Amino acid sequence: MRKIVLFVSMLVLSLALVGCSNDASGGEGGDDVKTVGIAMPTKSSERWVDDGNNMVEQLESLGYETDLQYAEDVVENQVSQIENMITKGVDILVIASIDGEALTEVLEQAKNQDIPVISYDRLLMNSDHVSYYATFDNFQVGVLQGEYIEEQLGLADGEGPFNIELFAGSPDDNNAYFFWDGAMSILQPYIDNGQLVVRSEQTTFEQGATLRWDGAEAQKRMDNLLSAHYSGEKIDVVYSPFDGISRGVISSLKAVGYGSADNPMPIVTGQDAELASIKSIIAGEQTQTIFKDTRELAKSAVNMVESVLNGEEPEINDTETYDNGDKVVPSNLLIPVSVDVDNYKEVLVDTGYYTEEELQ
Repeated sequence: MRKIVLFVSMLVLSLALVGCSNDASGGEGGDDVKTVGIAMPTKSSERWVDDGNNMVEQLESLGYETDLQYAEDVVENQVSQIENMITKGVDILVIASIDGEALTEVLEQAKNQDIPVISYDRLLMNSDHVSYYATFDNFQVGVLQGEYIEEQLGLADGEGPFNIELFAGSPDDNNAYFFWDGAMSILQPYIDNGQLVVRSEQTTFEQGATLRWDGAEAQKRMDNLLSAHYSGEKIDVVYSPFDGISRGVISSLKAVGYGSADNPMPIVTGQDAELASIKSIIAGEQTQTIFKDTRELAKSAVNMVESVLNGEEPEINDTETYDNGDKVVPSNLLIPVSVDVDNYKEVLVDTGYYTEEELQ
């Protein structure tokens, strides 16, 4: 009789343990821990390093495993990395694409394996297999850059004319068009009425485009613009959508004598509040940048991951803007902030994004 009781007790205990194992879920640190595949474009821009690190830290604190990969701006590398993540059986993908139009086939592979996809900062194009999009208000980024130029030059008060040259982002990044359109919504009327003069006459996105947001390419183009159109003429402002482009432009300007007391730097905008560019702003070279808090963007993406894996709806505030050619992707848009020498401490140091020591 005692043997029968002992056997029944062991059987009940075994069933209880099996039940506990089956109930454990990815975010709770059980046996069935879920894995999040994170595909980032490159380590050459510090903002992507911060994005990846922030997501890994937040996801792992919630009990998820992560597979973070950087493709160093080589599309084929990113495709291969995502394919490997699918093969290894990740439970969800978070993708910041190099080329938003180059991942259609690999997204179809994810769809066939029932692996949800979150588009991160850069919209994934031409696929219905994109669950959500975590990004900033990209049109507003351009508006803030244009408004900064407008204010600094006194354009609304009728000041001018001023010489300006225009740089655009990478044509394979959907965001680049939003930045450009936002900026031109402010600047184009002043170009049309002659308060802003583009001496090169290169006024279209295609003419100003900078493939892969490459600062070296921007420097070469600025060299050509200065030699061809500014012999004996002064340039007053350069519209740049991204800090890496801005630094390339500044290198070109310094090479021909800008940055001295007699020949000060023109206004140069930027984006991403990269450490090197904040130091440049403090030094009086770059004039402005747009801060997009990667901590908050990572938090938005993590919220989407949690919600999707738990069968819930994440926080969304836009269901109209981001059409990827196959569907309008539900999005959560965060608010960008304009930063210059007057407010960088308040926006970046006081919030703990950078320390004073880092900015020395």
